[in-house]
Amino acid sequence: MPVREMGESIVFIGDSITEDGRFQDENMLGEGYVRIIHDYLQAKYPDNTLKIINKGISGNRITDLQERWQADILEQQVEVVSISIGVNDVWRQLDRPEMEQIDPGKFEEIYHALLTSLQDRPNTKVILMEPTIIGEDADTKGNRLLQDYVAIVKKMSLAYETALVPLHHIFTSHLQRYPNQRLTTDGVHMNDSGRQLMAAAWLEALKV
Repeated sequence: MPVREMGESIVFIGDSITEDGRFQDENMLGEGYVRIIHDYLQAKYPDNTLKIINKGISGNRITDLQERWQADILEQQVEVVSISIGVNDVWRQLDRPEMEQIDPGKFEEIYHALLTSLQDRPNTKVILMEPTIIGEDADTKGNRLLQDYVAIVKKMSLAYETALVPLHHIFTSHLQRYPNQRLTTDGVHMNDSGRQLMAAAWLEALKV
């Protein structure tokens, strides 16, 4: 997607992996992959007026995105929406099993509703990001559970003809190739290497 076709703004919406310090940053970009993408695009296209908006909120699951979708997306003049969600939908099954959980069926139903709400906006471009990882081993319980959610994101991308950033595949392949390299601080939240890998994957998928 050429930068000139992106319009005037890109909204990145998601969980803590997207938030990544945005509330402590005067520019509200944080220090994660959103900041890296912003800085790269600013450096490569200094004359472009594209605005990057970070709408990540720590702990969010897809139900939380649904609750704030109207205010954060539908009521805004948004040209590009980049969605990163799914890790907490699985992680909460592991660390807080007493919570009401979001099974793959519910995840797909809500994801479908969010994307359907954008169909009357043909000029709004959508980018779906696969959930990354839960544990730095492809065979962790978290990553096994995550497979169904990754598959749903791929299915949604095909159904709605969106761009897709294949993060889960990229991360698990990277960890298999470089098993001694850490990409997270705790199995979920990105360290600097993980942030760089996410940003590079997004830029590559969008060909910018």
